[in-house]
Amino acid sequence: MEDSSMKIVIINGSARKGNTLTAIEAFVKGALEKNEIEVIEPDRLHIAPCKGCETCQCYKGCVDSDDTNPTIDKIAAADMILFATPVYWWGMSAQLKLIIDKCYCRGLQLKNKKVGVIIVGGSPIDSIQYELICKQFDCMASYLSWDMLFQKSYYANARDELAKNVNAMKELEEIGKKL
Repeated sequence: MEDSSMKIVIINGSARKGNTLTAIEAFVKGALEKNEIEVIEPDRLHIAPCKGCETCQCYKGCVDSDDTNPTIDKIAAADMILFATPVYWWGMSAQLKLIIDKCYCRGLQLKNKKVGVIIVGGSPIDSIQYELICKQFDCMASYLSWDMLFQKSYYANARDELAKNVNAMKELEEIGKKL
């Protein structure tokens, strides 16, 4: 990890104010001192699903007149992207996947980014669901030459359960501090 300041964009894949947000807040607590941070909340945006029209040609931006282009502009301008998601049906949330799909419109400008992934689920972390999500991010990282700084998975079922996990909170804050 680096000592210089970075622009970090965090994509919060959860529509709830629960464990995923708690994880993000712990990370931000550590990272905020040295870095510029912006959190994108897809559930508050108006973004249509990718139609696969390929008009964007992976660099021109999206033809949809919604929040896609301003959102992807922020992601493309970032030095680091943190993807945070709860587990929904053995995968990332639809909110996060929507943003990832729409990144296609500027995909060539997302190469060589520093990336982190936080996954929070209601099953023990040895469950296949975390591995499946991590493998998706590994594929994206390989394709876009991302520097995968970390992938962290946490088990938390009750809404405030992660906040009570002192080790997880400390770990997330330390990850942020090291950036």
